[in-house]
Amino acid sequence: MEVNQKLAVGELFCLGLMTNIHAQSVESHLIDTIRPYQGSRRVFVAYSGGVDSHVLLHLCAQQHWLKEKLTAVYVHHGLQAIADHWALHCQATATALDIAFKELRVDARPVNGQSPEEAARNARYGVLSSLLDDQDLLLVAQHREDQLETVLLQLFRGAGLPGLSGMPVVMPMGKGILLRPLLNVSKQEIEAYAAGHELDWVEDPTNQSTEFDRNFLRNDVLPVLKKRWPALDKTVSRAAGHCAEAQAVIRQEGGELLKKYLDIEFQALSLELWSCLENARQALLLRAWFGFMGLRMPSRRVIHQIINEVIDTAETGKAEVFTQGYAIRRFRNRLYCFKSKCFQLPEIHDFEWSSQQACLDLSEYLKLQRIEDSCGIAIDQWKNAKITVAFRRGGETIRLPGRKGRHTLKNLFQEAAIPPWERPVIPLVYLDGQLAAVADRWISDEFYTVSPGACYRIKFIKQTPG
Repeated sequence: MEVNQKLAVGELFCLGLMTNIHAQSVESHLIDTIRPYQGSRRVFVAYSGGVDSHVLLHLCAQQHWLKEKLTAVYVHHGLQAIADHWALHCQATATALDIAFKELRVDARPVNGQSPEEAARNARYGVLSSLLDDQDLLLVAQHREDQLETVLLQLFRGAGLPGLSGMPVVMPMGKGILLRPLLNVSKQEIEAYAAGHELDWVEDPTNQSTEFDRNFLRNDVLPVLKKRWPALDKTVSRAAGHCAEAQAVIRQEGGELLKKYLDIEFQALSLELWSCLENARQALLLRAWFGFMGLRMPSRRVIHQIINEVIDTAETGKAEVFTQGYAIRRFRNRLYCFKSKCFQLPEIHDFEWSSQQACLDLSEYLKLQRIEDSCGIAIDQWKNAKITVAFRRGGETIRLPGRKGRHTLKNLFQEAAIPPWERPVIPLVYLDGQLAAVADRWISDEFYTVSPGACYRIKFIKQTPG
């Protein structure tokens, strides 16, 4: 009995020692990650009430320099009735730690074929992003097992290097920065810290539902894999790091390619030297271009479609590929990407423009604006005329200042290399029935005036749909 007591004491001592080691490890990861950002104005912690985010919040509360800037943020997704109880629990925990608390409510119901996981994630990160201003931080509690799950799910979906790089420790978010201080910490270390500090957390019952891919992987697949490869989270995390390093080099190479091939004036890709690129660099250039335009990376299938169906076909100006609501078309050895809604004719084709109006809305995406300038259409002439706006019907001609004869708009559009899909929506401005201006490109010689401060210049605005 005495021996058993000594063993029990020894076991307790070892357990306490291991808890301290885990605590030091977890805290050191937090400090090392957040140290470069000590000048941050505000620090938000995404706090769901679960063990991971509770440990992160508790760790942050122990850092005196950080505590006064800290706010715990609970996002109420509105999907479970028990979430009201979780919100109260989170608020009580923040109060006990003497930390500011904020609850944000979102509509996380899936739309447009979204999965429930994607809808909740997008809603959550959308509202958290809106919190951040310059020099603000958002801390989230994703750890090494989360990284393992993310990389494996990306692998199963056939992702390339960006997906296999997993989640970065630091990334821009909104106007601020998102940090994952526990990303290189194991789940075991987090749970040991929680047990050692006797933390009280909530459990989301949906975490046990294998209906969701991540839960199936976590609950059914990874336990089997870890019996065979216990350090799987470390090795896969290391592999993700290798992928991230390779992707950084490739991204830099893509940026250099884009500088060489991007036609800034037209926001298009020049195809003059396209054939000089091997297949892999052609795909890299297209992906860099998509990134430049703020679009998601195109799939391999879309890349092949663009190359085979648009770039490598006879130039007709009509071949196109649609992706993400955008049209990809080729014209005069350039590759364009545009929202086709911008170039749909308005329902009304003829407009009256009151001389008192500074702006005229032609459609949701098209607008004309008059601006005072030293050259253009004389203000007196503008105010005394009936102003109408219409679109091409065919056969229109105009005489240009400094050029002989009259020119058809068709020839002028070709001369100016205006893509065919833009031409139908270029508005024509008439004064008393005479063509005075073609949007903001040309003014008729009969109306062109140079008189500082006594003229109107026309500006044509095309607004890109969100």
